[in-house]
Amino acid sequence: MLRAKRDRERAAADRAKAADDRARAAGDREEAARERAEARLHRTESDDNLELATTDELTGAWTRKFGLEEVSRELERARRSGATLVLAFIDVDDLKQVNDSHGHLAGDALLQLVGETLRANIRPYDVIARYGGDELVCAMPNLSALDARARFDKIAAELTAVNAEHSVTVGPCGG
Repeated sequence: MLRAKRDRERAAADRAKAADDRARAAGDREEAARERAEARLHRTESDDNLELATTDELTGAWTRKFGLEEVSRELERARRSGATLVLAFIDVDDLKQVNDSHGHLAGDALLQLVGETLRANIRPYDVIARYGGDELVCAMPNLSALDARARFDKIAAELTAVNAEHSVTVGPCGG
């Protein structure tokens, strides 16, 4: 009898400990879920901060520093592999005049239009970097100069069609 009572007490104690362990585990799972949610939030904030630090707000192109690093990587990759690489310079003609005569918002709108048109007409892996106030550079790996010229002629035509009063010079380097 005494032994049966002790066995029942041990079993009850074991059940109580198991219930306590399950409760602690549930609490740990909840805490882990909160920590994962917080980590996702920090990752999103970090991604947003990286995008702000590396992307030009007007054109959507890489910022000069980051973009030129990407262009350098593309140049080195082309040297190593022997692949073609087209570098194109884009100059928004008369941006200062647009800013002076129509205001900076008009100049900003022109830069936004140029950035949108470029991004819509190049491949996702081509590099566009804002080089200066009215200049951008584009690195296009594995593309012939002839194909790049055709692509930039199309870009120039699109820009002229929607913005006839201001010209934008675009094209591959040296051509």
